[in-house]
Order: sequence, then C-alpha cells, then structure tokens
Amino acid sequence: MNYKDFPESDPRHHTIQVRQRFDELVSHLREDVDKVHDPKAQAMFETAAEVIGSLSTAFSHFEQESEKAFKR
Repeated sequence: MNYKDFPESDPRHHTIQVRQRFDELVSHLREDVDKVHDPKAQAMFETAAEVIGSLSTAFSHFEQESEKAFKR
C-alpha cells in the first residue's frame, strides 16, 4: 500500500506514512542495541522497539480494517 494511492482526506494517506516512520525507528533502535554496551540502554532500546512495533501493527490493522473496531 502506498500513501499516494489515497487522497489526503483519507486517514490511510497519513497512517501509511506514520507507519513507515515507525518501522524505520524500530530498525534504528534495534541497530543501536548492538552499538551500546550499557545493558540498561540496550533494554530501553529493545523495549522502545517493541512498543513502537506494536503501534505500527495497530496502524496496519487500521489500514487493512482487520480489527472489528476499524471496519467501516
């Protein structure tokens, strides 16, 4: 799905872009886990990646209307 497939008035135009940023941030955080040696920082980065990944999943479910609450 590409955000350009939807008019700006369609929420999916925006959720797709935000979800892409979430996914980039998750990748960045997971890469940083290997770059730092502080176990607390590693845990924080991995936890943040998990939480943001869950947000990305929620946005994806909205776009695909795969949850009952998101059906139109």
